[in-house]
Amino acid sequence: MNQPNETPERDQNPTPLPPSPHDNRNKNLGKLVLGSIGVVYGDIGTSPLYAMRESLHAASYDGLDRNDVIGVISLLIWTLILIVTVKYVTLIMRADNKGEGGTLSLVALVQQSLKKRPGWLLSIGVIGISLFFGDSMITPAMSVLSAVEGMDLVAPSFGNFVLPVTLLIILGLFLFQSQGTERVAILFGPTMVAWITVMAGLGIYHISDDLSILTAFNPIHAGSFLITNGFASFIVLGSVFLAVTGGEALYADMGHFGRRPIRLAWALLVFPSLTLSYLGQGALVLSHPEAAENPFFLMAPEGFLFPLVVLAMAATVIASQAVISGAFSLTQQAI
Repeated sequence: MNQPNETPERDQNPTPLPPSPHDNRNKNLGKLVLGSIGVVYGDIGTSPLYAMRESLHAASYDGLDRNDVIGVISLLIWTLILIVTVKYVTLIMRADNKGEGGTLSLVALVQQSLKKRPGWLLSIGVIGISLFFGDSMITPAMSVLSAVEGMDLVAPSFGNFVLPVTLLIILGLFLFQSQGTERVAILFGPTMVAWITVMAGLGIYHISDDLSILTAFNPIHAGSFLITNGFASFIVLGSVFLAVTGGEALYADMGHFGRRPIRLAWALLVFPSLTLSYLGQGALVLSHPEAAENPFFLMAPEGFLFPLVVLAMAATVIASQAVISGAFSLTQQAI
């Protein structure tokens, strides 16, 4: 005789599953995005201080005209698109080693596929690490110096103190590094968000100075600049690539923040703000060629220059602290 179907008691009162770490990561997505802006994008977020200026200086070897300015801006924008957006954000960040990124993780992945450790592969890894160390030396020197130079515009008599003040700031950074970055890490994200937002605002404010700068989105201008200037364009490219210093941090810090927060921060805030800043600087130089001397700080409205210099100093200290920490971490991984 068939017995009636009865629902077991355990089905009536199912035991709840423990929360997934993935769910917690989704809940903390906002914090992770904010943290990635403060740490991952500290370096590349301060590049507008000097990348545009140095690129224009390199391009002005035979004079600077409108085509040169638009060409340089086009090179800067498309360098960000190709190197950061396409190479790192879209492609390389997909090659993680159990969630971890960085040059050494990439070398480990290749070793796993080859099932051996060839000498040439380790040599390539060492070269990649060396390039990051080079970036780690360039960033504190150039970004802090560029920020402190803004004081020369506020008070011209400050010019003799630019180099000593820069050295003191960098010395303080290395002395503080032994204490770790945790004490000030909580300020990294909000400060960098404020800095990046101000950059975007200044760019929007000046784009209307010469709307023809928007044609820089056309890569033909970048290609035309390279062809027209011949070998000299490679010298300009050396300065243009200052715009992507710190791009390696997107991949290296993937294990700390995750792929999605880093991508969201780049797409929603960092990339648009960097682009607007370069467009604004270009429009300012087109309308006022003398501004090529220091286009970033000269974008500041009257009365806003000093606060901008102070914010720039804070942002460059954060950028330098982050990249120094990255260099130490990479050394520890290598050991």
